[in-house]
Amino acid sequence: MSGNQITNQNGEWWRNGVIYQIYPRSFCDANGDGIGDLPGICQKLDYVKSLGVDAIWISPFFKSPMADFGYDVSDYRDVDPIFGNLEDFDRVIEGAHERGIRVIIDQILSHTSDQHPWFEESRQNRENPKADWYVWADAKEDGSAPNNWMSNFGGSAWRWCTRRRQYYLTNFLKEQPDLNLHIPDVQEQLLADLRFWLDRGVDGFRLDAINHAFHNQSLQDNPARPVKLDKNGLPPVNSYEYQWHIHDKSQPENLVFLQRVRALMEEYPGTMTVGEVGDDNTHKIMAEYTTDQRLHMAYSFDLLSEDCSAQFLRDTLEKNRQVIEKGWPCWSISNHDVPRSFSRWNRGFERETAMARAPLFLLMQLMLRGSVCLYQGEELGLPEADVAFEDLQDPYGINLWPEFKGRDGCRTPMPWFNGGEINAGFSKVKPWLPVADEHYHLAVSVQEDDQHSMLNRFRDLLQWHSNLNPALATAAQTIIETGNDLMVFERTSDKEGYFVALNLGSDAASFTLPAQYQGSEDITPEGFGGSVSGNTVELPVAGARVFRNS
Repeated sequence: MSGNQITNQNGEWWRNGVIYQIYPRSFCDANGDGIGDLPGICQKLDYVKSLGVDAIWISPFFKSPMADFGYDVSDYRDVDPIFGNLEDFDRVIEGAHERGIRVIIDQILSHTSDQHPWFEESRQNRENPKADWYVWADAKEDGSAPNNWMSNFGGSAWRWCTRRRQYYLTNFLKEQPDLNLHIPDVQEQLLADLRFWLDRGVDGFRLDAINHAFHNQSLQDNPARPVKLDKNGLPPVNSYEYQWHIHDKSQPENLVFLQRVRALMEEYPGTMTVGEVGDDNTHKIMAEYTTDQRLHMAYSFDLLSEDCSAQFLRDTLEKNRQVIEKGWPCWSISNHDVPRSFSRWNRGFERETAMARAPLFLLMQLMLRGSVCLYQGEELGLPEADVAFEDLQDPYGINLWPEFKGRDGCRTPMPWFNGGEINAGFSKVKPWLPVADEHYHLAVSVQEDDQHSMLNRFRDLLQWHSNLNPALATAAQTIIETGNDLMVFERTSDKEGYFVALNLGSDAASFTLPAQYQGSEDITPEGFGGSVSGNTVELPVAGARVFRNS
């Protein structure tokens, strides 16, 4: 094991921890080619430390043709030249660890690039040593695809290969063929690749689309799903939503493989895994995947949705509580795949109110049972960028334009300076995506010295959270049904209890403190409006109160 790993007296540092996601293409460009890189991350580690997070998750930087911007890997053990080299990565590890920050990296175990040497060999014929390393299937008698499975990005999940006269499975882009993890040699190779990065000192892995790792070998058709019409009475834009995904993912064999991953992680004390699990029944999958023998924690797309109403949150969190039991969630409301939460969760609110609501959502995440994942720029209150069609890079958006604009709007460059610097200090040349005009006045340099800025509100909240009793990490959670726009829940341990109330509505609201919290300590962080008179609590729009008894 590398001596670079942080000395860790608490092997479960990740419980209730805060992870900061860095999308390297858009974080900081150190070499002046318009694309962020690993040296750029090194330059900004002091900034990351100032946020008060426990770890960074770095999105893919591996060698790749970049059809899906690194999620199509062509070499699991090397850095793509646009991001730097292995020595640059080692410097990121060293610099982060010196600052007490752990480093988590993406691992994509369900598929590779079609330019990976494994696939180039596999596609040659049906007899080569890697012929069965990917999911191949014969055409039906009429030449059509083996079954009705759909790609996450729309259209059939099957692509025709003229050399083998067979179809290969692609759950995402056609350039991302699915590995066949039913083959023991494939599993052994992937575990060896994980070990390669553990030996370099990484503290954990974010496992991309991990429930896609296995498919049902029967290749049965997925059943049709009742079509859900949108507000305009139209069916879904993406054909993926037209079926229940019973056979193409979340297979029982995956649980056995995850036990092998966990056994490997146990050889490196203090390391962890967090899985991305998108499924028709995400709570069930999260429960199955996050046991003491499998993943340490998992996150789904539940809180990455458009709906952020108090009722939706109550229902979602209560379902999770009922199912996950001892498993562990990681709560994220923004990432590189969905519109930014500042825009998505503030529809219908004026900007001033939206600015007040953003810290409210962070407070909620920090107080929920689970860990927290923040996405770069959330701490600045960045809204979703409106990227013109001619500037789009995301194939997902290009394919489904204009009904779906893709993921570029949340991936635009991080704004560091606003004082004459071109591209907000991200790069000295034209960046791979344009810096949004509305992001300049939200740059880090603008917010640093403003005590009441979004950036400093986030820092203050993370510091406040770090000072709470560590027992909060495993305290039980009870969601309280209010029937209105108040999001109210309780966290209780043997030593103390916390009562949290958040006003997510557009009007002021009031409530009476439960008897067990009457006279308890009000520990609400600064900046949240509200007042307490006797046992009655008044909350303005975006107001919150946190009470503690012991």
